[in-house]
Amino acid sequence: MENANIRTGRYGEQQAVLHLEMLGHQILHLNWKYRRWEIDIISCFGQVLHFTEVKTRMGQAYGLPENAVNHKKMNSMQRAAAAYLELHPQWKRISFDILAIDLSGGNTDIRYFEDIS
Repeated sequence: MENANIRTGRYGEQQAVLHLEMLGHQILHLNWKYRRWEIDIISCFGQVLHFTEVKTRMGQAYGLPENAVNHKKMNSMQRAAAAYLELHPQWKRISFDILAIDLSGGNTDIRYFEDIS
């Protein structure tokens, strides 16, 4: 049985996929893993490959969801992206993104931060 945090995270990732598709992204991978690193969503839009971290919060008791992507998480994303690019070297332009989903107050507030590196 899933706990509430896992259900919230899954719901957030579903909303993130829908949002990126609405923007015109083609989703290539969900929860792509290499060794101990993971990227929530890998997508492409135009000639740019996007590595997206999704953060979902039910409230702001622990701060805004986008603030949960710290230096350590960015370093992990960059390592995973380097491994992905070794397997798929055709990509010349990349973007590290955050998709923050705030579910507080019964609303779904989505904020997309592109090319944060």
